[in-house]
Amino acid sequence: VRLVESGGDSVQTGGSLRLSCSVSEYPYRSYNMAWFRQGLGREREGVAAIRVDGTKFYADSVKGRFTISRDNAKDTLYLQMDNLKPEDNGTYYCAAGSMTPLLLQPEYTHWGQGTQVAVSS
Repeated sequence: VRLVESGGDSVQTGGSLRLSCSVSEYPYRSYNMAWFRQGLGREREGVAAIRVDGTKFYADSVKGRFTISRDNAKDTLYLQMDNLKPEDNGTYYCAAGSMTPLLLQPEYTHWGQGTQVAVSS
């Protein structure tokens, strides 16, 4: 199983980024997926998750600013991030295969290597 994130960059406050996560060697369409982030010195936290049926979940801190989506034809997960804030800084990870119904908990079987997001004020 390979999960490869891309799209991380440095932006100013209020800017936008779109993260992508390509999935290979994995029954992508059969599993719930999510985005997590981890800031320096902080625990990994769930940002957004999407079930197989398309139901979406968001952390309160990103509601109204971030949008998770999946393209099953391309085996790719996306995270559109708008109105970025300095507190959104961190490494963003793609995860697949949740082991709990609580999809924003970091209990997934597979993880990507992460992509860096830096938001300057």
